Amino acid sequence: MRAYSLRRTSYWVFHYAMLAAFLAFALFPLFWLLKVSITPNDLLYSEGVRMWPSRTTLDHYVSVLQHTQFPLFFRNSVIVSGCTAVISTLIAAGAGYGFSRFQFRGKFWIVGIMLVTQMFPLVMIVAPIFRLLAPLGLTNSLTGLIIVYTAFNVPFASFLMQSFFDGIPKELEEAAMIDGATRFEALCKIILPLTLPGLAATIGFVFTAAWSELLFALMLNSSNAASTFPVGLLAFVSKFSVDFGQMMAAGVLALIPVCGFFFLIQRYLVQGLTAGAVKG
Repeated sequence: MRAYSLRRTSYWVFHYAMLAAFLAFALFPLFWLLKVSITPNDLLYSEGVRMWPSRTTLDHYVSVLQHTQFPLFFRNSVIVSGCTAVISTLIAAGAGYGFSRFQFRGKFWIVGIMLVTQMFPLVMIVAPIFRLLAPLGLTNSLTGLIIVYTAFNVPFASFLMQSFFDGIPKELEEAAMIDGATRFEALCKIILPLTLPGLAATIGFVFTAAWSELLFALMLNSSNAASTFPVGLLAFVSKFSVDFGQMMAAGVLALIPVCGFFFLIQRYLVQGLTAGAVKG
């Protein structure tokens, strides 16, 4: 009995030690981001590698907020990411429901084409997309970015939503329709409330993808008025130097809305990441 208790204790010690090591590995870059953002410029290189600076300052944050265009880039990213997440999730919910509940001619080819669109390197199609958007006046605009981001996120989001709809028995909406509800009413009142975890997981994925996207935000915009946060970070890199203090401060500020967003949906997100992987 004592040997069993010792083995059990050793198992849990090892388990939590590995968990702590993983958390330290995952969170260390964020810690270093914060540490550099509050380190004065004169100590960034003179102190060498230290876990915490001998003196801290908020000057980098003040400079980013008052003397750069970061607030504009931040606002643009919130608008683009939020609109992309909402629009993509709404379209994906409809497409996922259709793929899950209906059999129709050409379904195999539609799914195949959607999968193929995910296989192309994005840099390969920047020029064609620019040629499509330029005559429509959608370059150097947030609307153009929203359209492009939505187009690229809808296929994966649709498959993600399909997996959640597959996990909900068809008998639930059939019972509602027998009681007199239309299919649309059954979808809105019965099915969608049950897929809230899936909707949260999908909107979280799309929001994160749009928030961190750089290639199209850089190639489709040549003005600061429509630039997003990832493009704004490049302003801290000059030909001969990099302002690490302000760059790290901007990075910390950019984490705030993302963390707040995931804090609001984390309950549904955890449920969605587990429930969506189980069918039936």
